[in-house]
Amino acid sequence: MKIIKKILHVFNTRIGFFILLVALFWFKTVYAYYHVFYLIPASRMQHIILLINPLAAIIITLSLALYLKPAKLFYPFIIFIDFLNTVLLYINIVYFRGFLGFMTADTMTTGHSNLNGGLITSDTALINKWDTFYWLDLVIVILLLLFRVIKIDRHPLKLRWSLLTTGIGILFLILNLVLTHIDNPNLFAQSSTQSKQNDIVKYIGIDNYTVYDWTKSIQTNIARSTAKKSDLNDILKFTNSHYAAPNPAMYGSARGKNVIIIHLESFQQFLIDKKINGKEVTPFLNKIYHSQSTNSFDNFYHQVGQGRTADAENMLETSTYGLPEGSLFSQYGNSNTFQAAPAILKQQQNYTSAVFHGNDANFYNRNNTYKRLGFQYFFSSKDYNLKGDRTEGMGLKDKLLFQDSNKYLENLQQPFYAKYLTVTNHLPYVLDEKDQKQMRFKTANTDNPEVNNYFVTAHYLDQSVKEFYDYLHQTGLDKNSMIVIYGDHYGLMDQDERSLAPLLGVKSNDWNSYYHSQIQRVPFMINMPGTTGGKIHHTYGGEIDVLPTILHLLGVNSKPYVQFGTDLFSKQHDQVVAFRNRDWVSPQYTSANGTVYDNRTKRPLHPTKPQQEQINKNQKQVNTELELSDKLNKENLLRFYHPKGFKPVNPKDYNYNNEFNKEKQLEKQLGQKSTSLASLDKR
Repeated sequence: MKIIKKILHVFNTRIGFFILLVALFWFKTVYAYYHVFYLIPASRMQHIILLINPLAAIIITLSLALYLKPAKLFYPFIIFIDFLNTVLLYINIVYFRGFLGFMTADTMTTGHSNLNGGLITSDTALINKWDTFYWLDLVIVILLLLFRVIKIDRHPLKLRWSLLTTGIGILFLILNLVLTHIDNPNLFAQSSTQSKQNDIVKYIGIDNYTVYDWTKSIQTNIARSTAKKSDLNDILKFTNSHYAAPNPAMYGSARGKNVIIIHLESFQQFLIDKKINGKEVTPFLNKIYHSQSTNSFDNFYHQVGQGRTADAENMLETSTYGLPEGSLFSQYGNSNTFQAAPAILKQQQNYTSAVFHGNDANFYNRNNTYKRLGFQYFFSSKDYNLKGDRTEGMGLKDKLLFQDSNKYLENLQQPFYAKYLTVTNHLPYVLDEKDQKQMRFKTANTDNPEVNNYFVTAHYLDQSVKEFYDYLHQTGLDKNSMIVIYGDHYGLMDQDERSLAPLLGVKSNDWNSYYHSQIQRVPFMINMPGTTGGKIHHTYGGEIDVLPTILHLLGVNSKPYVQFGTDLFSKQHDQVVAFRNRDWVSPQYTSANGTVYDNRTKRPLHPTKPQQEQINKNQKQVNTELELSDKLNKENLLRFYHPKGFKPVNPKDYNYNNEFNKEKQLEKQLGQKSTSLASLDKR
């Protein structure tokens, strides 16, 4: 009791109360480093740095309260600062669980659209009961003050002691930076990647990373405002030399057909042909995958970063990469110039374009970005009935999305370019009991509920696609459409992979960076019902290659446009697939987390001189490609480039927020010469 009283007596002073808050915040931050962010140090020096880096920011920020003399100002202010630091820590915890990255300046400034659009709904699954730990210290401290267990100290600290405390925080910051420079002198000189983001937090902490990122964001805005046309030269030189001419046998083979994009949320390639308890997880998609009317690709990879679904959409529509950190849609969707599929097809072949998505229009800033991409219509959550049990997680259930979109699709002028964004197969992979009973699907029995649930929602998604295909067949749209089906990104997180490994025939202890890279495959199928000659291609490619492939099938040459991908059917197609973190795969090698693996042996490669030269060439190309794409998007350089026959999109031409019934509006606009399915049925 005497010891407790002595401790409480120390806390009754302002400096003692300050030390208490510093200690409590330091403890929960370090806990999060190890157990949430998995910032595992590789050396004793990194352990020391990891323990030091939270101290500088928390000491400096909390010491500001020490300059306030009245007690009625000091205590509320220091607790408020502690609260703000906790908010920053906690939103990064929740964000990291969903995106495996940290909040950027642009994510924070544009995050309101994602919150309104369903990120809160998604992130409630990323919050667990143990998270009260991160707030418990604040609650306890406030209660101790209210019940006067800790007494209010009405004697202000002398200025020299306040300055000394701030100085100690600055000394910790200097020590942190010195040790960081000793251990990793090139940390801030390295090019920006998601893996670098993790390293920066590991070395300098979340608070200092946030300051660093805001500074970098300001620098980007300055570069953006001072960019000029000549900055495009290196980009045009690369894309022109990288261009792959179309395969004459495939060029224009889908000319005039409707294009229907089915975006399979969080859907990985290993689900195709996978059986659980003797039952196929995706029986209908398996059928499409193996159909003679489908060209399928079994070495097709997602290439997303933190923007995940938005990154996949950006690559699909523009053949440029997402950003190394954050979402391009959220950060630049209000201002960038794009050369995207909807606008290209409208101007070249008079396609009508629409997106169907049962989530809020503001999520990932789609409501603004789609206008700049040239989408004429965007049907979002406000256009659907979301009452009762019609939603799950991120929005309208997939089966209902397809069903309730039929009335809109039937009124689109043909040919049309229509994209469906599914959401039910989204983290945390929950499905209500009613839908599960109807499916009668018995899932896996691993020790990881997310792995088990992943197969359930994937099975539901498969049934949703089947029902949509039934509708297309009944209306006859299938015979006049090219249906593109692709998975947008990984579904299961890194920490889930060891539970998944045995289901994929790999021992958990054998799982390494090679296997992690290989399961980044996602399905890619181009299905044209009623045709033959389709097959499974073993060509290596990724989402960056979708747009030039689709354009060439429709008879539109991709050469005039700035695109970083190449036609998957072209003999000149580039089979080096770049990942957003600068890792890559090719038919021979996999470069993952600093190690190059031989794809035949699945083991680390000890390269010969010719092999090393090829590896270096591949890495240089990947670095160049990502850097040029980032420069293009960050500086909005497409505003300076107007290829012949392409008119820049004016977003003011589109309005997704009108009060008119879109079905009636479409009929009015299209008039008697409409080629929409609804009009044809009336004749």
